[in-house]
Amino acid sequence: MDERRTRILAICSIVAAALFWSSSYAVTKQVLADVGPLTIGAIRFTLAAVLLAIMVRIRRNPVARPDARLRRMIYLSGVLGITVYFVLENIGVELSTASDASLIVATYPLMTMLVELAVFRAGMPPLRVGGVLLATAGAFLVVRNGAEVGGSGRWFGDVLLLLGGLVWAGYNVLGKYAGRGQDAVNLTYYQTVAGATGFLLASLVEIRDWRVPDATTSALLAYLAVACSVGGFLLYNYGLRRMTSSVAVNILNLVPVFGVLGAVGINGETVRLGQVFGGVIIVAGVTVGLIERRTPGARPARRRLRVPGASTRSPARSSVDLTL
Repeated sequence: MDERRTRILAICSIVAAALFWSSSYAVTKQVLADVGPLTIGAIRFTLAAVLLAIMVRIRRNPVARPDARLRRMIYLSGVLGITVYFVLENIGVELSTASDASLIVATYPLMTMLVELAVFRAGMPPLRVGGVLLATAGAFLVVRNGAEVGGSGRWFGDVLLLLGGLVWAGYNVLGKYAGRGQDAVNLTYYQTVAGATGFLLASLVEIRDWRVPDATTSALLAYLAVACSVGGFLLYNYGLRRMTSSVAVNILNLVPVFGVLGAVGINGETVRLGQVFGGVIIVAGVTVGLIERRTPGARPARRRLRVPGASTRSPARSSVDLTL
């Protein structure tokens, strides 16, 4: 396969992942009418864990299982990035709107960048500072619009979605280094098992409201598990391994665009001018924040985060950078 065709396939896989992930907000909003937010997460990620377990078992070239200490770190990243994050997301979408969620999620790449900069104590170029400020201003407009239209409930939902971004950023940093030496399928499997377990325990809070979902709700739950939880991550990781992470994250800026279209088309939501303006500013800020200016011949400095139990002689490299 030539380089050009490989790049086209990689770009198409990232775009497909963005399409699946963006649709999850509108679909979740639909399911919330019949199923509680914690129960949705439990069903979605339990199904995803079963599918991933089958994939891990039937693969021809199995990957060695990580040692106990590294496995604990991977499990922790799964609880953080799946249980905690999606609890905040599902409750946030329930209180707010799918369109607000789609626009606010555009700030997540910058939140991840800020957490990484804090961990590595690296300097922030002026363009990234400008990007952070732009994206923050855009998020403020979206949240303020939510408060004006939906009152305190919608405002609180938007705040939960923003907090979810910080949790997701922490998950990216932890998962990236905890997953050293593991391929995308294995890492996603272990994280999903941990996240599903956390959700199953959390969903017991809603046990009194449990009932058998109808055919439509069951189909939507299956879509969230198969398309968004399994397909989205695998497509993203396929593309990410064939391009730089900054290019992949830039393509994910399509998430708010697809997400708002899905909220309008699936849920019949009305998008106000303030939302559109805030979303444009967020995407612009994210784009500016991802621009890298390098002098000719300059090589970016690298700082490694030591993982407990990892060998310092030949550290493995991981290209896994999971995003929504």
